[in-house]
Amino acid sequence: MFERLRGLVRPRRRRGEADPDAAALPELTAALWSSRTRELHETSMRTVARRLPSVIWRSARLAWRANRADTAVTIGCNLVAGVFTAFGLLATTGVLTALFSAGPTPDRVRDALPSLALVAGATALRAALQAAAGWAQARLDPQVERLVELRLYEATTAVDLAALEDSEFLDDLKRAEGRGMRSAPMVVQHAVDVLTGVVGLLAAAGTLGVLHPLLLPLLLLTAVPEGWASVRAARMRYVTELTLIGALRRKWILSNLMVERRHAAEIRSFTMRGFLLGEYDKVAAYQRGVELDLARRQAITRVFGDMMQGAATGGVYVTLGLMLWAGTVPLAVAGTAVLAIRSGQTSLVNLVFAVNRCYEEGLYFGDYLDFCAEAEGRVPERGVRGEGTETVVARLPADFERITAEDLTFTYPGAETPSLNGISLEVRRGEVVALVGENGSGKSTLAKILAGLYDPDGGEIRWDEVPLRSVPAEGVWERIAVIAQEYTHWPMTARQNITMGRAAGEEELLAAARASGAAEVVDELAHGYDTLLDRRFQGGAELSGGQWQRLAVARGFFRDAPLLICDEPTAALDARAEHHLFDRIRTHADGRTVLLITHRLASVRHADRIYVLEQGRVIEEGDHAALMARGGLYAELYELQASAYRAAEAAEQVPEVAQVPEAPGARADQM
Repeated sequence: MFERLRGLVRPRRRRGEADPDAAALPELTAALWSSRTRELHETSMRTVARRLPSVIWRSARLAWRANRADTAVTIGCNLVAGVFTAFGLLATTGVLTALFSAGPTPDRVRDALPSLALVAGATALRAALQAAAGWAQARLDPQVERLVELRLYEATTAVDLAALEDSEFLDDLKRAEGRGMRSAPMVVQHAVDVLTGVVGLLAAAGTLGVLHPLLLPLLLLTAVPEGWASVRAARMRYVTELTLIGALRRKWILSNLMVERRHAAEIRSFTMRGFLLGEYDKVAAYQRGVELDLARRQAITRVFGDMMQGAATGGVYVTLGLMLWAGTVPLAVAGTAVLAIRSGQTSLVNLVFAVNRCYEEGLYFGDYLDFCAEAEGRVPERGVRGEGTETVVARLPADFERITAEDLTFTYPGAETPSLNGISLEVRRGEVVALVGENGSGKSTLAKILAGLYDPDGGEIRWDEVPLRSVPAEGVWERIAVIAQEYTHWPMTARQNITMGRAAGEEELLAAARASGAAEVVDELAHGYDTLLDRRFQGGAELSGGQWQRLAVARGFFRDAPLLICDEPTAALDARAEHHLFDRIRTHADGRTVLLITHRLASVRHADRIYVLEQGRVIEEGDHAALMARGGLYAELYELQASAYRAAEAAEQVPEVAQVPEAPGARADQM
């Protein structure tokens, strides 16, 4: 079945011919449909009638939330305009009856003037009402767009970090943020167009029903061919969009690599240009093949629908001619019927187009709504269950005496092995606690869980006696400050890069800048703390890596939180800069609680307690002297780093000058 479905969106090839797209990009074509069965089922033609009312109802609710007055004006004016359309068509019968009657032409024209006045008045009022409806609808679009953007970004900025490690979640995010979010104002617009088309069709159908009951089913018959073609074309487009999600995301990533300045030097120095262009072209070729096949199949469907539409329309006019020939309807009624049929067909074409577009955009809008619901469901809910059904939310103490972690476990989405496996530790107030270990041992993951950025799969963290799960995430983050290895170069002013949106006085800002060394950086900027730190904008400045590091440290100091987490803050610095940075951290952290994660073991000699991690477990614990005496992994890693320092110094020694041998770890003591 999946191979048959794949044929709906993949270009055809000759028998025996290899598929170059599948060979070049197997990860974009293999096992795709197994995760899309639900979406394919929901795009079948027989579900359109069932889904469309739901789409219109959801779009109406969205418009109502965006602006009730504009929504009411849009719907009300379109409804009343339909009444005047029917009134104008019926008044046309009086005009034709007067003109086709016997007697002198001036008398017939004079008799038709009252009906002509009614037709002109109805036409003018209908035009005014439609203009008012269009104005209100144009006002709705930006308001709806703002509403959906806020909902998406409120969800993505609150979702747990583990969700952003999930590839399926990221694919859904790409669908929602791209076509899904853009479809929201469009689905509202097309829903209004559906209403307008229905009103116009009802006006024409009502007129035909009044003129002669047999004319009504003939008009409705013309809806079937075009409706079939439009819905089928919409289904083809949606299935193709599902197919291309992975390819579009890869193109976006590759395009960012090729246009962003921070990658430019490495692309050139490693001669990556040809490779990146080749990768981009392979994905683009795959996308082009899928879309060309879609265009061919849609064209065939629409031509066939137009042919059936023409046959149905011809049948309507032949039937009307036969009725006129048989004397079933008078000439004036037949003339009005022709006008009503033409008006009805125009409304019908608009209705079918609007239904098609509303249904198609509704599919993407459904992707947006489904993602928002999923993301909102993955926002961490903190609190403990009370005696009833209510969740009781706790508050952390203003300061703490100790933080304890008991038997923590955590596995990243899609990973086969846990990153943390039964870790327990304790951090007391005023202590400097270090987490050390080799790459992949779980140090940074543990720090993020202690900071409330991830929820553990098992185990518990307590600040004093308050479980972290019972506290709102913001309540935890307000009590921590993080100096990280990977930090953001915010395209904002130097002031905003330090304060991070928090209101504070000038004294606090300057104190943090002086303590971190950022004040020296800011003093060299053209506009001081109000200098924009992004050269892509006029007047913007660019900082070096070490200067950005000082700003990152300043933003950590500025928070003045009870717990300071330093996660590999010196990984990108040279020895001198590292020494100065740790001096600043030690000075600022005097009396504060510090959690230090680092590979540089010389920096943790004076920590009150050191936890050594390996493969997600704590294998050693103690201070520097105790761990060195134990002779375990910590001692081995420390001696490796100390010997590297000694070897470097020995290579720099002048042969003629006698040197006193250093004690092991002497270089480390200097750090």
